[in-house]
Amino acid sequence: MFLSNQDVADLVAWRRRLHQHPELSGEERETAKEVETFLSSTGPDRVFAGLGGTGLALIYEGTEPGPTVLFRAELDALPIEERGDVPYISRTPGKAHLCGHDGHTATLAALGRGFGRKRPARGRVVLMFQPAEETGAGAAAVIADPRYAEEIAPDYAFSLHNWPGIPLGHVAVAAGPVNCASRGMKIALDGKTAHASMPESGISPMIAVSKLMPALTALGRGDIASPDFALVTVTHAAMGAPAFGVAPGGAEIWVTLRTQVDARMAALCEAAEALVRQEAEQARLSFDISYHDVFRHCENDPEAVAHLAAAMEAEKVTYDGDGLPMRPSEDFGRFGDTAKSAMFFLGSGKDHPALHNPDYDFPDDLITIGARIFMRTARDLLG
Repeated sequence: MFLSNQDVADLVAWRRRLHQHPELSGEERETAKEVETFLSSTGPDRVFAGLGGTGLALIYEGTEPGPTVLFRAELDALPIEERGDVPYISRTPGKAHLCGHDGHTATLAALGRGFGRKRPARGRVVLMFQPAEETGAGAAAVIADPRYAEEIAPDYAFSLHNWPGIPLGHVAVAAGPVNCASRGMKIALDGKTAHASMPESGISPMIAVSKLMPALTALGRGDIASPDFALVTVTHAAMGAPAFGVAPGGAEIWVTLRTQVDARMAALCEAAEALVRQEAEQARLSFDISYHDVFRHCENDPEAVAHLAAAMEAEKVTYDGDGLPMRPSEDFGRFGDTAKSAMFFLGSGKDHPALHNPDYDFPDDLITIGARIFMRTARDLLG
């Protein structure tokens, strides 16, 4: 174990400090500064701040040529009010670390402590603290930053996500698709308002809304294990204003479209758009469709998975491929465009509160487990 008892105590205390001061996607300036300050004593050879907006990368260089190995964690929190009685509960109303990104960040900080004491023998290690994972924008923004291709350019990229429902400390990992592609579809319908006593003088979106919600949902098909899997979830619907005197003329429907792989997303979008067009025309409505929170599917490279599996065996961490692929989305998949990448899912406990629940909290025991797997992977590749 490359961490001392004092290291572990420091990392747990620091994780809890991060937990108290959450920042939302794209706003993680203070969190990034906190990470840079915490790891300054490890003497990284290079530091890139402001990557993709608020991201941060620290590089630890070996003395011999070799591959560049990137480890990634996320900085952002969620716009949810935390409920709980822990002494380190969020101090920011309406914002909280309820996905465990504070714990993922602490896990990478553990690597910083290790490489601060003993550099890799060859190549480079990059600790990537990525912004805006929750919106799907962060990985793309980091990769679009010119410094990523010019100065970082990893050969391998690894990440983890804690996962409630998996036994504590057990890992789910497999080659191939592991997280779905998804995107948010916002549908705006526009007719004509009227006095509530004369609704016939207006153009109402009511029938179109009532038909579209089940019709869009019915586009879903198949099981997550099938490449043809599709899921459409209505997440929001609103019509008119809260007033008794007005027959509404406008409405909005938000849905999330989900497919196992990117290649199936275009067809699902086309089918959804055709339904909207059909119902809008029948109801004499104009419409507008826009897309938000676009996530590519996440696919694990077989060689990268083999390196993780060897590390887990060496560290005596149990693992299997059960439950993969998963329905939720993750923007880490974008790193796989230019690197051999793999993500694994580290169990938070069978009965642990689910991610994004207001009573969720990252299990501190996972910091050392995740760090051991990552460190062993790095040493196997770089010495």
